[in-house]
Amino acid sequence: MANKDTLFLKKNYINCVGTLLDFSIPRVMGILNITPDSFYDGGYYYEQDVAKEQVIKLVEDGADIIDVGGYSTRPGADTIPVHEEWNRLEPVLELIRENFPDVIISVDTFRSEIAGKAKAEYNIDMVNDISAGELDDNMFSTIAELQVPYVMMHMKGNPQNMRHKAQYNDLIGEITAYFAEKVDFLRTLGVKDMIIDPGFGFSKTIAHNFILLRNLKDFAIFNLPLLVGLSRKSMIYKTLDISPQESLNGTTALNTLALLQGADILRVHDVKEARETMRLFDKYKDADYPL
Repeated sequence: MANKDTLFLKKNYINCVGTLLDFSIPRVMGILNITPDSFYDGGYYYEQDVAKEQVIKLVEDGADIIDVGGYSTRPGADTIPVHEEWNRLEPVLELIRENFPDVIISVDTFRSEIAGKAKAEYNIDMVNDISAGELDDNMFSTIAELQVPYVMMHMKGNPQNMRHKAQYNDLIGEITAYFAEKVDFLRTLGVKDMIIDPGFGFSKTIAHNFILLRNLKDFAIFNLPLLVGLSRKSMIYKTLDISPQESLNGTTALNTLALLQGADILRVHDVKEARETMRLFDKYKDADYPL
């Protein structure tokens, strides 16, 4: 699972196309969905002017990474062809590169063709794959060729059927085995920079999600950065009987718990609030007694 160089030391940085992103402090990934049907912000940023305003806000609020997605992965979302996903992504990638050349861009896609085009044409810094290569047999070899950091998420099935696959005999054990196989194979291909995402809300019930949150520290065994995406998800708004739009307070509460469990990256819609959460977490972590 872990090679000799990483067996006892967690990898505290990734190389984003020449920029080292240090994980000695947690990082914020700001979400930019260029889709008409995402569960929280679907259609908000479909127009370029509005998308540009949101990029400015994400950067000013303190996002370390902007994660751009053109394919909705909410449960039951419709599938779209590759060309439509690219047509949604391309103008926004161009906009970011022209106006914010130093921003670290992640592309949220499970398609190797999209990852390759995004790297070739806009020199993106990271690929965020909800399927960890399961939905595209060419993804792992593409990542090895591109040599960009790769976020691999745990999911069973696909966005269209994953809600029916939330069955486990040993939730944490099965997810750990899933990542062990993926990490080993990617290392044999020469992939150096990997991030794991346990996949809150993807092929998991609300109960599964809370078990996962409580046991996040178990994934420290991989010595890899850990990404957590809890922002405004159904485990919050269904538990509290509210809407996604009312779920910021719950998101902050669960993000705090994730940080206590070792999260390195928070993937969020609300960057300012996540950054404030991290500042308070840093004070808590560094507090000592006696003064």
